[in-house]
Amino acid sequence: MIIHARPKGKKIDAVSLLSGGERALTAIAFLFAVYLIKPSPFCILDEVDAPLDDKNIGRFVRLLERFQQKTQFIVITHNKLTMEAADHLYGVTMEESGVSRLVSVTFAQLDQDDPLKTLEAAAGAPAAVNAAGGNGSGNGGAHASTDDLKRLEGEA
Repeated sequence: MIIHARPKGKKIDAVSLLSGGERALTAIAFLFAVYLIKPSPFCILDEVDAPLDDKNIGRFVRLLERFQQKTQFIVITHNKLTMEAADHLYGVTMEESGVSRLVSVTFAQLDQDDPLKTLEAAAGAPAAVNAAGGNGSGNGGAHASTDDLKRLEGEA
């Protein structure tokens, strides 16, 4: 199979001459073009958004939202903008060295008045929280560091 990709304003002869972000967008476009013809019940995407800038992350998220009616997406990512679009978030935290713990959050269940309270309950204790929700609207979420949790506490 030969793929010719020509980003707007560029003349490129081969995919190998594209930047990492352009290659990622080409691969994503190809995948979703196939899904237009033959949707799949689920799709696992592992770090496909890593080389994308924030503007293209937004485009990627809109594509996921458009296709989520027919396909359930499992997206492995470290990108906060991608995580903010999630309905469910699963993460791994290490409360103490060498001891990993799974944390999951369903954003539709977040307490709209105090999202941090819901996250703490899901994690078992404030120190164990490694996933944080956005505004409680059901679509928020981000992988949280200590600074993120402090910011969330200020918003709650």
